[in-house]
Amino acid sequence: MINSAVAILSVLLVCVATVLIAINGLRLSRTTGDFYVASRTVKPWWNASAIGGEYLSAASFLGIAGLIVVSGQDGLWFPIGYTAGYLMLLLFVAAPLRRSRAYTIPDFAQIRLGSMTLRRLTSFLVVVICWLYIVPQLHGASLTLGISTGLPGWLGSVLVMGIVCVTVLAGGMRSITFVQAFQYWLKLAALAIPVVFLLLHLSVIGESATLDGAVFDRGTGSGANKGLYYNISLLVALLFGTLGLPHVLVRFYTNPDGPSARKTTAIVLGLLALFYIFPTILGVLGRAYTPELAISGNADATVLLLPGRILGGTAAGDALTAIIIGGAFAAFLSTSSGLVVSLAGTISQDLFRGTVRGFRISTVIATVVPLLVALGTSSLALAGAIGSVFAFTAATICPLLLLGIWWRGLSVAGAISGMLTGAISCGVSLGLASVLPNEPGSMHALLAQPAAWCVPLAFLVMITVSLATRRSTPARIDAVMARLHVPEARLDTLP
Repeated sequence: MINSAVAILSVLLVCVATVLIAINGLRLSRTTGDFYVASRTVKPWWNASAIGGEYLSAASFLGIAGLIVVSGQDGLWFPIGYTAGYLMLLLFVAAPLRRSRAYTIPDFAQIRLGSMTLRRLTSFLVVVICWLYIVPQLHGASLTLGISTGLPGWLGSVLVMGIVCVTVLAGGMRSITFVQAFQYWLKLAALAIPVVFLLLHLSVIGESATLDGAVFDRGTGSGANKGLYYNISLLVALLFGTLGLPHVLVRFYTNPDGPSARKTTAIVLGLLALFYIFPTILGVLGRAYTPELAISGNADATVLLLPGRILGGTAAGDALTAIIIGGAFAAFLSTSSGLVVSLAGTISQDLFRGTVRGFRISTVIATVVPLLVALGTSSLALAGAIGSVFAFTAATICPLLLLGIWWRGLSVAGAISGMLTGAISCGVSLGLASVLPNEPGSMHALLAQPAAWCVPLAFLVMITVSLATRRSTPARIDAVMARLHVPEARLDTLP
């Protein structure tokens, strides 16, 4: 049983620390550039820590361990895909995107192809993706607060969005850069410290962390073994979906130049690899000491319940649980704040002419809508819910970015057709999967994880339509492509 007083204190400390850091950001935020892209002055280590803070969401902090408890080694595809996606960012997107000098993804779409229609479509998809991504964070907050304190779960959602709204209003991107950098290291410590202490405790009392290897022989939970197609499609979603996450991509606009964007991405790869060691270990411990959670459908609570299960109701167990709860709320706050900044930037640019006042109005809109959705829906498996968002992103934003950066033949009609194809096919597929029964021999797996066919289809349509409408290629294409690919130091020497 979790000590509710200790849990409440832990949550309050994280919330207070977040607000205080954000207030310091308010002192430094004055211009439009401060609010949107921190005036493009964020150094690689700071930016990498901030990206790690916002990227490591509820799905990473709670969901990975829960997936391993339920699915065994199949659960490892998530941390592998999350981390490997950043290698693709490093190779294909980071530096050119920074050189585009855009504030948001819709800005990039307009700079690249010069179409307001494409810009509006991109803005709509960014809003949908961000709202879909925020909802699982709020479900995670509800789960954590309900289990740890006994308070109504909805308070967790309200608390997270209230804090996020305050921190983003305080200073926009500059404020949350400080907040998210702090929260990455808090989340890392919140998992690393319990892992070290739990492993030391088991070693001292002579118990095996893996029950002498028995955890690796256990079967998976009911319905957990999805099969080869599902795992391949999931990996496609995670690899390509990372390239299109609006809240991650906007952080590259905060780097001073293209080389620093590449350096930031390389550092992020190391930070992610370090972090994912610990939820993986906790997942293995969960299979050994909380196996019933795989059956009860509450596997996302594994990380929260493990210290109490292994250490009992001791002071050490309460302390480790409090650390984990604080880290969990840091995960919900940091990811949600990044998403809200990305949303506010997009909404403000399109509806309020990109002013600071418009940014603040957009921030309120960006927090209220997903909060209402979260309060009106029930929680799904956290990592699985995020995986669906990655599939949608991989089929929509990703083709626009990859082809827009690397293929001069992309046309406005091709971009619009491909994005609509990806959005409709992926959205309809996921919708059908949510209502159709998951029976042996059915098409449920094909629908529940559609990235393996939706992403190639979106690319194919985008390329085919572009080839058929090649005469509509923007007249300034050579200048735009030079801006994306020529190092900053040489741009001024071009004719």
